[in-house]
Amino acid sequence: MSGGAPREGGGSAPLSSGGSRGSENPFATELNRRLGRLAQWTAASEALAVELPTLPPWAIEAATRSRSPEPWAEVVRGVERLAQRRLAEAFDRWQERMSARIGRLEAYAVDSRLERGQIEDALHAAKTGDLAQALAIYHQVERVVALKERHLDQARAELERLVAFLRDLEALGLVDRGEPSQVAAELERELRSMRLASLKARLRQLRSQAVERANEALPECVARLGDPLVGDRRTGARTVDEARELATAARAVVVGRVEEGIRRLRTFQEARGLAPGPRPGEAGHGA
Repeated sequence: MSGGAPREGGGSAPLSSGGSRGSENPFATELNRRLGRLAQWTAASEALAVELPTLPPWAIEAATRSRSPEPWAEVVRGVERLAQRRLAEAFDRWQERMSARIGRLEAYAVDSRLERGQIEDALHAAKTGDLAQALAIYHQVERVVALKERHLDQARAELERLVAFLRDLEALGLVDRGEPSQVAAELERELRSMRLASLKARLRQLRSQAVERANEALPECVARLGDPLVGDRRTGARTVDEARELATAARAVVVGRVEEGIRRLRTFQEARGLAPGPRPGEAGHGA
């Protein structure tokens, strides 16, 4: 008898609604639909880092050949329920992670009420079985929050870069003592109020002023740092490497790599154990 043997060319591929096998087992069409939905869930679940259960190929083949499909229908329903439960749990974990990210944004006065509402909508959709809607909301929230985080992180990076530049100038005696800390506190207030447009304008203004100050003070600063080298050379000490480093730092400022040049000058000063020069307004400054 050959009625129960697998036909040539058979396998775990989804079956069409037509053909003899579909007529033998009316559950085949419904099975194909459910397997397709599980495949869509599995593909979409990758973003949530969750692994969903699937039917092995042999079970699919057995289900499509069975003359009593109801037990297999119950198996498929069980797989669907398990997949749905795992996705719902993954959405709960996502809510916790996203709440922390949104909390950080709200600490900087970023309005995220819409995203919080959308997260609740996604959880509700996941728990009621509308996983396509839940995943669509998930991707929307992820895009918007990531964009807000990028704007915030860019502003903070620019702020920290400017403050680091001012601290290098402070170490060299080119700005008043404490000025970088005052500027940092002022800019932090701007950032926490999320006035990004005014913050960026203020950053550009302060950087322009700092670059101008660095360029004006460069000759005097290089002369001050170079004077000990002249004395060392008179005593026969080798100063070629130090002179080259000082020249490299000065050149970086001249050609427009001002932060790099000032950082090199600070490193040179600290490596030689030299004191900062007189600060603006102090006796000897600019003399």
